Formats: sequence, structure tokens, C-alpha cells
Amino acid sequence: MQIRRAAEDDWKLLAEVRLRALREDGSAFGSTLTREEMFTERHWRMRLRSSLTWIAVDDTGEGRGMVTMILEPGSPVDDRHIVGLWVAPESRRSGVGWALLDAVRHAASDEGARTASLWVVDDNHAAIDLYVRAGYTRTGERQVLPRDPSRTEERYALALG
Repeated sequence: MQIRRAAEDDWKLLAEVRLRALREDGSAFGSTLTREEMFTERHWRMRLRSSLTWIAVDDTGEGRGMVTMILEPGSPVDDRHIVGLWVAPESRRSGVGWALLDAVRHAASDEGARTASLWVVDDNHAAIDLYVRAGYTRTGERQVLPRDPSRTEERYALALG
């Protein structure tokens, strides 16, 4: 498995992985499959120009996971925010999620960030386990999911050295 930073010309691969993630685990994301299926090449390219994204690619060139790093609006300028982390079911528990988080950690450190953070839904126990093992800690900052007020999420953060 190779973790590679996606370039703008990787827009088709990004679209394939993201749409699969929304098909298989849609409740874990802040968007919907219906919405993102309408995105055009222009939108996918813009997404890659405006944020850093890494894709896990297997030996056949198939995308098996992804993660994006952004500067979240309203967050401190020295925090890098992780969004859209997803690993294909057949590749879970094999180190892919860990490697994707590692790519973000290195990039955030290279940009001089003091922290990396993310939001995780309370009932996503597998993701919480991964984040805690990777050194992320609970911040106590919580919010209700706008798309599903019956669910809440918590912010986790990692101090970068």
C-alpha cells in the first residue's frame, strides 16, 4: 500500500474513493452521496487545489483510503484539521488509517502547526480507538451533528512536537 499526496490530476481517483466512502459509510461524513455524485471534474479539481489530500493506493492502483487536511474556519492558525478520513473495509486494521494520519501529522508539522485535530462521532468506536492509539486526546469540546441532532461528536487533538 502506498500513501501518496493527491495532485489535481488525481481528481478521478479522489472522486472514486470519496464516493465509495459515502456509499459504504455515509453517516460518518458531513456530506451525502447524492450531493457529491453531482460534483463535476471542476469541483473535484478545486477540492484538491484548496486542501491537502492523501490517498492510499494498493498495488493495482485502486484507492483504498483517503484523508484531507484543512485549516478549519474559526480554529487557531496553528491547528491543522483532519477531515474525511476513510479506509476501505477490506483494508482496515492493516495500518492504512495509521499511515494516513501519519501523512497529516508530518505535513502539519512541516507547516509549523502546533496541533492536529478532528471531530469524531461518539458511536464511531473503531475510529476513536485509532485516534487514541495515534496519540489524539479528547478536548471535551462537543457538538450536535447538524444533519442528525440525535448524534453528537467530540473534538480530539494531537500536540505536535
